[in-house]
Amino acid sequence: LLERQDERERLVRLLARGRTVRLTGPGGSGRTALLDLVAEDCLDLAPDGVVRLTGFHRTTADLLADLFHAVYDAPHHRPEPDELRALVREIGAVVVLDDIEFGGSALDELLDATPECAFLIGATPEVPAPSAESAVEEVFLGGLDRAAGVEILERTVGRVLTEEEANWAGDLWFESEGLPLRFVQAGALLRQRDELRADTGAVDEYGVFEDVREPAEPALEPADEAPLPSLGEAAAPAPLLASRLSASARATLRFAVALGGEVPHQAHLPALIGDTHADAALGELTGCGLVSSVGARYRLAAGVQTQLEAAGYADDAGAQALTAADHYAWWAGHPSVTPERVCAEADAVLAALATIVPQTVPSAEGETSHAVRLARTAAPAFAAGLHWSAWERALRSGAEASRLSGEVHEQAYFHHELGVLALCAGQLDRARAELEASIGLRGALADKRGTVAGRRALALVADRSGEVPGIAATAGEEPPEIRHEESAPPPYVPLGDPLVTQRLPAATTRGAGLRQLARRNLVAVGSGALLAAVLGTVVTLGMTSNENADKNPSGKVDVNPSASQGTGDGSLGADPKKDPAAGTGSVPSHGRPAHPGSGGTYGTTDAPTASGTATTPSADPSGTRSTGGGGDTSPTPSKSHTTQPGSPTPTKTPPTGTPTPTPTNTPTPTPTPTPTTPTTTNSATGPTTPQTSGSASRSPGSVI
Repeated sequence: LLERQDERERLVRLLARGRTVRLTGPGGSGRTALLDLVAEDCLDLAPDGVVRLTGFHRTTADLLADLFHAVYDAPHHRPEPDELRALVREIGAVVVLDDIEFGGSALDELLDATPECAFLIGATPEVPAPSAESAVEEVFLGGLDRAAGVEILERTVGRVLTEEEANWAGDLWFESEGLPLRFVQAGALLRQRDELRADTGAVDEYGVFEDVREPAEPALEPADEAPLPSLGEAAAPAPLLASRLSASARATLRFAVALGGEVPHQAHLPALIGDTHADAALGELTGCGLVSSVGARYRLAAGVQTQLEAAGYADDAGAQALTAADHYAWWAGHPSVTPERVCAEADAVLAALATIVPQTVPSAEGETSHAVRLARTAAPAFAAGLHWSAWERALRSGAEASRLSGEVHEQAYFHHELGVLALCAGQLDRARAELEASIGLRGALADKRGTVAGRRALALVADRSGEVPGIAATAGEEPPEIRHEESAPPPYVPLGDPLVTQRLPAATTRGAGLRQLARRNLVAVGSGALLAAVLGTVVTLGMTSNENADKNPSGKVDVNPSASQGTGDGSLGADPKKDPAAGTGSVPSHGRPAHPGSGGTYGTTDAPTASGTATTPSADPSGTRSTGGGGDTSPTPSKSHTTQPGSPTPTKTPPTGTPTPTPTNTPTPTPTPTPTTPTTTNSATGPTTPQTSGSASRSPGSVI
């Protein structure tokens, strides 16, 4: 470097004493080239050597992670913040950090985390200055003098300047304030001028075609020479330089302008431009001084973006950005592309996202916008490549694009991922807010699976913060606004009385075990008999009520009570109405009217009475049980359907069993027939043998 030896030696001395130095210079002042030379001089100063980092679009956390991976062999591992700080505290190296974008407290945090490192920081004057307590040495890098500018021009052109060109270089030095980049671009203009002035017959200088060439007439006038660029063209040379480049180089400049100054990697240029030899365009742009290196990538040089935009290179920036976004979405999602390669191209991918997100419009049903598709594809790759700042920027761009396009499900996804990122970074409050926003959006869409995933992530947040999550937060129940669509399964087992299992004492004798077994059998048989009796009664009542509508008590409601108040009468609780043609019933055996008549008076002809016996068969189906003292005591219900009085009725006898003890003195009302047609009577009887009848009768001691 010309006239930079003093600054170079000063920087090396400060770093050798363990001091941190901030080298400040405007764009195009040769700051990066000077840092490269100083880094070569400091290779043996620190035990961990020299570490080169770029601060372009990097945060403090990103730089600490980059420093960790540069020194430690820990691929695919990103330590926790506390662990990371403990590890980088032990690193002793000279860290050359160029293009830093922050200062003040953020820079203090970086320096405090690495007390054993000496930093050489390169920044522009627009970057905030370090704090007064940081004790950072400031070195300002200015422009070159006139002689150094002329020497740069001669090196670029490859010859000595003419007097006219030297005067032109003096005017350029005054206008550019001696910035080396301006002289590099001016030298490219002179080189292009020499190419234009070259004679068309320069290839024949060595007489290759001397024998076949016809003698030409001598030129009457000398050929017009290309004039020197004007001072205005030399002050803003980008449009003039670009006009004399190849078509691929100009197309590359259009993509760079559309991406905010980011030049796509040369491996992507053939696919973007459609020219198999487009990767050579980057060499043309570098030789003209239109692009400069930023870390491992290239960007438009200082001032070139503004000059090209004024020349019309940004007229189709939207279409160029969409083309780049579609290409990167396909490329980042290809199985052969590793996350590390996507992270290396992160600046161009994020630049494409930032350009096309404001252009997003509501998409048609079933379609995904370009920005959302690129963000969905690139964000997981950034996460896998441990480039968390790029991951966050991609997620936020995707969330904004999905909001503009109306894709609510995609917006919920991006908020969920932002919550996961905040959880990984230890920002629990922010993680909770993002996850709750995602759950709300997915609840509006009735996305149960997404809602459950969000609530599980919330449970992780609660676990990290030491809180006890609520039942609703961990069970995955639906939010209240979507309960009307589909009932959700119970989120937890309903609380009930505690189940107490008692251990029965072991049987001491054989007799006790037999008694328990007999008791169990008795209970089982009694339960079966009770169930059979109840079912038979229900079926019988249903058949009786359907046989004659006049006998249906449910169709005639009276103000007088028809249900007996006693509990020991053995009745079913309601008595059928007596036919007016029937005779009067006998007096109840209990010495009081059993039921009132239709007029509400006890003892009338239509009031049911109890009788001792039943002398004639009835026309209704019945189920009876013998009450003999020494005979079989098992119940034998019968079912019959009679169409004419006196017809034989088939019976179905279930297996007998042992009855349970029941009351035996309860009268059972049974209907009695008239001489001409089968009628019912309200007398109570206790037959000892099964009767072929159509009425419902029950012997004393029956179980309902």
